[in-house]
Amino acid sequence: MAWLGNSLNHKFTAATIAGFLVSSVVFMLLFLTFYQEELKQERAQAVREVNNLLQSSLENAMLKRDLAGLIYIVRHLGKQPNISSVMIVNPKGEVRFASRVEDEGRHLPVALVTGEKAHTLFTRDIHGREVLRSVNPVHNKPPCQQCHGPMQEHPVNGILLVDYDATSIRQQARNTTLMLMGAGSLIVIVNLIGGWWFIRRFILKPVASLSHTSQALSRGELSARVDTEGNDELARLGQTFNQMAENLQSHTRKLDEGKAFLQAMIDAIPDGVRIIDMDYNMLLVNKAFVEQAGYNAEARVGGKCYAASHGLDSPCPSELYTCPLVELRRSGEPMKVIHHHVCESGDSLDVEVYAAPMTVVSEGSENMLVVEAIRDLSKEVRFTHEQRLSELGRLAAGVAHEIYNPLSSMKLALHSLMLSMQQNGNPPAEVAYDLAIVEEEMDQCIHITDKLLRLSATPLEKEELVDIQEVLTDTLSLLRWDAEQAGIDIQKHFPDACSRVIASSSEIRMLMLNLVQNAFHAMPEGGELQVFVERLDGQILVRISDTGVGISEEELPYIFMPFFSRRADGVHGTGLGLSISKAIVEAYGGTLSVTSRVGQGSSFLVSLPEATEESTWH
Repeated sequence: MAWLGNSLNHKFTAATIAGFLVSSVVFMLLFLTFYQEELKQERAQAVREVNNLLQSSLENAMLKRDLAGLIYIVRHLGKQPNISSVMIVNPKGEVRFASRVEDEGRHLPVALVTGEKAHTLFTRDIHGREVLRSVNPVHNKPPCQQCHGPMQEHPVNGILLVDYDATSIRQQARNTTLMLMGAGSLIVIVNLIGGWWFIRRFILKPVASLSHTSQALSRGELSARVDTEGNDELARLGQTFNQMAENLQSHTRKLDEGKAFLQAMIDAIPDGVRIIDMDYNMLLVNKAFVEQAGYNAEARVGGKCYAASHGLDSPCPSELYTCPLVELRRSGEPMKVIHHHVCESGDSLDVEVYAAPMTVVSEGSENMLVVEAIRDLSKEVRFTHEQRLSELGRLAAGVAHEIYNPLSSMKLALHSLMLSMQQNGNPPAEVAYDLAIVEEEMDQCIHITDKLLRLSATPLEKEELVDIQEVLTDTLSLLRWDAEQAGIDIQKHFPDACSRVIASSSEIRMLMLNLVQNAFHAMPEGGELQVFVERLDGQILVRISDTGVGISEEELPYIFMPFFSRRADGVHGTGLGLSISKAIVEAYGGTLSVTSRVGQGSSFLVSLPEATEESTWH
């Protein structure tokens, strides 16, 4: 991570520079003090040696009362390099002799001339200049007692003051200090650069790699690994980190595989399945539920169950819906309920919901979830329809075997009989007429049997061209006896041109059969059935109108629901006829609608796309 490396680098550099500056200042002050003191001591030692020699010369000159020689020595000494001035002061502080004539006769502080030991100190002379002053007492000796009195009373005859220029001393100390500081700074800078390179190479780079890899792992890049070099502590840390990442990737892969297996397992269930928590959130849905609701699976997981099933913005009102979550929260027992779901497209879907509780442990506490199995009743209707077709197919096969084949044999025998009679002479007119009637009725039986076989035929996987007028003609022909027995008059209104659609012939025949039988059931006391076929704007319209009892406004919205039955003839039906019809029409891109008035009859309108040349070839 770049900012981490830069931060540590900056901190290390700033701390090193700060430490270098502080230590340099302290070192400079200490060294300057110690060095100045050392110079002072060395200079004092040299001064004492010179002063001893000078003192001996002065004492000798004073004993000989050679004042001229004494003055010469003082003034000559004052002209030596680095010597600012030389003075001889009496015990009262009066300057008796000086290298500068103007200093003679001046009085110095008495504190300066007290004491019997030689010493040096930094001070300022009478002109305010900084000097290193050597204070050398000239002790009273026996030869000097004649002039200066007893040694007990006058232990010191005077003070020899030699002032050295302190500027050169301090300058030398500063130069030496700066030189040493420069050398030390160079060493510190070299160490700083080396330390910076070492920190960057062996600490910051591995730490940055660790940080970069950890960020990649946090983004879900589980294949990211740390580049490890060497065998130091950070390298071993990187190897441990890589092993941790490998374990994490392996466990995550196993979790993903388990999740995919679970999803594939519930996707294999033909009924819709979803798992819901107590806050109405959908935690898991299967493919069948997504297809039922028409939603995108990823978009719906985490959504609210009432929004997906009923298109609501809040939980389903208890007075309108039986909510499985509410019931299971109250009783905890599995339950089954019929719901009317609303798809994303706005279409409705009748479903049977079987809900059961499921207890899971999350974060150390038990939570109840609801598992819903949702069965699409239209598929149930479809299955029932397929069973019905299967039964009709077996019946038709039996009819074909029991009636069709014997009739065909009888017709062949009849032809042989008529041919034999013609060869032996013309039969009487009455016999020929009777035989012709028998042949005609045989043909009618064969034709009816053929229609029944076509009605019960298994739907083809590939759709075919179906003539609606032919289907209606065959259907009405099959139901002609029922119409006569019920006192129903059938009126057909077909156009001259063909009215064809692309569909399964057997399913279209079942559609028309259901609608016509539904009209018969609505007219238990007899009536009139009007069948219209019309071509309009690329659609084939089939209207089947009866003069029956009609349907009330309260029941009209439910007539296409599975298992809803209100037959006017008093017979308890299955309630699947109109559901099957609607499923067939919608399967071929059409619509089925109804208008009705109580006591006046009902009219069902089927609209199917007309077969075109393009759709026929397709």
